[in-house]
Amino acid sequence: METEQTFTRGPILSTLLKFALPVLLALLLQAMYGAVDLQVVGKFGTAADISAVSTGSQIMQTVTIVITGLAMGITVLLGQKIGEDRPEEAGAAVGSGICLFLVVAVAATVALELAAPQLAMLMHAPADAFDGTVEYVRICSGGAVFIVAYNLLGSIFRGIGDSRVPLITVLIACILNIGGDLLLVGGFGLNVAGAAIATVFAQAMSVALSLLLIRGKHLAFILRRQDIRFNGAIIGRILKLGSPVALQDLLVNITFLVIIAIANSMGTIPSAGVGVAEKLCAFVMLVPSAYMQSMSAFVAQNIGAGLETRARRALLYGVLSSLMAGLLMGWAAFFHGDVLAGIFADDPAVIAAAWEYLKAYAIDCLLTSFLFCFVGFFNGCGQTLFVMAQGMVGALGGRLPVALLVSRAADSSLFHLGLATPASTVVQIFLCGIWYLRRSHRLNRLGLIRK
Repeated sequence: METEQTFTRGPILSTLLKFALPVLLALLLQAMYGAVDLQVVGKFGTAADISAVSTGSQIMQTVTIVITGLAMGITVLLGQKIGEDRPEEAGAAVGSGICLFLVVAVAATVALELAAPQLAMLMHAPADAFDGTVEYVRICSGGAVFIVAYNLLGSIFRGIGDSRVPLITVLIACILNIGGDLLLVGGFGLNVAGAAIATVFAQAMSVALSLLLIRGKHLAFILRRQDIRFNGAIIGRILKLGSPVALQDLLVNITFLVIIAIANSMGTIPSAGVGVAEKLCAFVMLVPSAYMQSMSAFVAQNIGAGLETRARRALLYGVLSSLMAGLLMGWAAFFHGDVLAGIFADDPAVIAAAWEYLKAYAIDCLLTSFLFCFVGFFNGCGQTLFVMAQGMVGALGGRLPVALLVSRAADSSLFHLGLATPASTVVQIFLCGIWYLRRSHRLNRLGLIRK
């Protein structure tokens, strides 16, 4: 099963697409975890159940985003060591990463179990959905170790240029999750609890399958038993690369949680509508998200090998091909959002609320084609501090102020609330463009760019 590949040789676009496609499909299936929960609960439960699953999954998504951000440190460090042809050092990075994420898993489990009611309160969960939200978070947090393990394994696979094994494992897990939802929610009527249990079970199976498959793979790094230890220098490097990404992603997602909280305060129907729309947005943004992850791995190997020009060309190709998909998804979200929302809800009022919110996201479909590729490029270069900075400026200077202004306006709508997201993206693209030009000027002046 030699599925990992080098990104430092051969055609750029086809190699990038070959790697990005399995990443895209894996993200699609991963997004179906929460989406299937919401769809099945929407068919068999009430609006309050939809709101509970929506709010609870948003909280768990925040945790997952932080873990994924931290894991980016392993992807970048591992990719750079492979690009430098240092398999022993790459193995040491993996070993220390395993120890680091074991601590993260324990901390996440304890924190979520204890703070579930407070988190539901912060999210302004509607009164009839409050207990369900707490229940969903506590059940899912019991499987936090699987969330951490899955993201750790995914970061390792991406670092070595393998995007197929994560696709296989998440495909099987998604099938199990669908079956579990239909059995527990549709068959036994467990509703919120059944959706959470099915999700945890699917994640556990995904991790188990990943471990089985990795045993039969030829790896591009050498992992020895003595490498699995707390190496302070390596863990510090992983945290230096991953913490800014995690912090930025956390802050960005908190601003999205603020938007959810504002929608929750409008009532159960707006809460359910935005919940449905956010699940759809996870699908709408799949292509730029896949490019962001793929770009990070591609650029990391080429930067490690000193191939700056090749990395920059990958950025250009990524933006152009992502933009083509963005045009299609934006058109679907703006003109046919009611059809999309109908996949997850039967209530006409919920569908109408979701479509109204989706129209604003249609604008962001075009903008994220640029932003996500930029972020992936800078992550691959190891410039995660800038990634954190631009994300924080966009969140605090764009998304949050617009959302708060809308919440105080008497005639505001869910469309106006949704505009907070593209407002942030515009700010971030501007910052990324300036930073890219500044970086290019510095490298040209120092004569560090070579083919």
